[in-house]
Amino acid sequence: MTERVLVTGGAGFIASHVAERYLAEGFEVTVLDDLSSGRREHVPSGAEFVEADVGSPEARELMASGGFTVLNHHAAQMDVRRSVADPAFDARTNILGLLNLLEGGRAGALRRAVFASSGGVVYGESDELPHPETARKLPVSPYGVSKLTSEFYLAAYAQLYGMEVVSLRYANVFGPRQNPHGEAGVVAIFGSRLHRGEPLTIFGDGSQTRDYVYVADVVEANMCATRSRVAAADDIDALAFNVGTGTEISVTDLAQSLLDAAGRSVAIEHAAARAGELQRSAVAIEKAEREWGWRPQVSLVEGLRRTYEWLAEEAA
Repeated sequence: MTERVLVTGGAGFIASHVAERYLAEGFEVTVLDDLSSGRREHVPSGAEFVEADVGSPEARELMASGGFTVLNHHAAQMDVRRSVADPAFDARTNILGLLNLLEGGRAGALRRAVFASSGGVVYGESDELPHPETARKLPVSPYGVSKLTSEFYLAAYAQLYGMEVVSLRYANVFGPRQNPHGEAGVVAIFGSRLHRGEPLTIFGDGSQTRDYVYVADVVEANMCATRSRVAAADDIDALAFNVGTGTEISVTDLAQSLLDAAGRSVAIEHAAARAGELQRSAVAIEKAEREWGWRPQVSLVEGLRRTYEWLAEEAA
């Protein structure tokens, strides 16, 4: 029997790639997206598309009656600055939206939920990097709080209703289809400005670090999360897997690496640091390697080259 999967946010960056892979793996795929930031043309051919908000009655009814055995939940309010300015909006979208879908799924056929969490925001500041899944949790933004809260709700659903849940704590994902016009996605923002010959703006002194993982590797992790055996819900960390590279790179070094990959040069400018932004972030990936055999396959340099080529094609 063919499994049915609902991919939320599937008109967006990461989830559109995930939806493509589900189709290639033989799933029946439905994409749910309100198109607030996603693009209709990113929905893969062969997937059914439903335009609706994750918190809407329509989304809940879709989960209840659609026969979905898997929910892959990527739809989110992901702007850290907006979460700082309007925490209630962030919570309505990210927490209540998830609960709306889970309640629909509980009334339907839902067996497993794969959740896009964030290793970049749930762990908080620490000098002990890269963070393992068991690292101390102390988000510095409401966005991080909403992701962590969602993981606790998923663990509760696992205990109460026997739902299989996996949370993927992403590092900084980059690659083709990333929106260069939003707050998230420094590689896409830098790449778009570079293609136009405009200066690259770094917030703060540029020493802040991130762990950058290419989208194709993230897609593979989603497939592992969909197919693998799920641990008992002892705590949220038992249900979570970091998805990154385990390597820090500063924003300054990232900018230079992109210039090198593109073979171009522009000025680099600095602006004031942003509220709620971590100074250092990287996630340990030994658990995914040990339990799934997963490791990133695309290097930073190769990923930057592919991403810049896609941005140049889009601009043309």
